[in-house]
Amino acid sequence: MSAFVITGTDTGVGKTVFAAGLTALIGGYYWKPVQAGLDEGGDSVTVTALGVPNERVLPEAYRLITPCSPHHAADVDGVSIEPERLVLPIQRPLVVEGAGGALVPLNGDLLYADMFARWQLPAIVVARTALGTISHSLLTLEALRARDVPVHGVAFIGEGEGVAEEAICRIGRVKHLGRLPVLDTFQNFTALFAQHFSVGDFV
Repeated sequence: MSAFVITGTDTGVGKTVFAAGLTALIGGYYWKPVQAGLDEGGDSVTVTALGVPNERVLPEAYRLITPCSPHHAADVDGVSIEPERLVLPIQRPLVVEGAGGALVPLNGDLLYADMFARWQLPAIVVARTALGTISHSLLTLEALRARDVPVHGVAFIGEGEGVAEEAICRIGRVKHLGRLPVLDTFQNFTALFAQHFSVGDFV
């Protein structure tokens, strides 16, 4: 695979951390199509801090000030998110990070999952291991498949929960890509990430 899109079961599940680790693992480029919220510089700043070189972090198509759903942030900023501007960069390998969950709206009736369907990149679902993850994960997988989005697998973030992880992958008919535990420090993050995910699952 030369490109992936990263989505999650919800906001704050660890998509950006996973995307940074995967970008470094495969020597790829990172792209966040729409950044909503610039108080801390946005997710691109986080990705750089986690070890991805600046020259491999591609500029966003939209940088919106308000930290909320992209469609509302665009309204507040007085702009309209046009799918024609969300053209995939040519750089490969490429890691594309969505916002929040798969059904986050970009404008009017256009959802992130609709853009995933247009791009036809294999999707990686980042899921918590905490209570509630089975339903959230299976709903996300169903939403993607309903739009014919190819699903590459699920990556878990959190303490090991074998029963939940097994149920998601078995019922959801999806590959378990690995699990990143809660980290006390992000020092040497790229090396820590490589201990929990195999590059062979992504190339």
